[in-house]
Amino acid sequence: MGEAVGEIELEEDVLVIRRIHVRLRLKAGEDHRETATRVHGFFAGKCAVYRSLKAAIAMTTELVFE
Repeated sequence: MGEAVGEIELEEDVLVIRRIHVRLRLKAGEDHRETATRVHGFFAGKCAVYRSLKAAIAMTTELVFE
């Protein structure tokens, strides 16, 4: 499951998204932690949404194990 939080600023009387932080929650056993961490390290570069928006909006991700 994931959740995203955006930070919005006012620019010339228009609301503009400046930053997005995505927290990815993963329910997995300890034996999958290394693989999940490795995949988290490169998945954004393969994501169409991230690649489309990264020039205009600062984006970060966080992987949280539950």
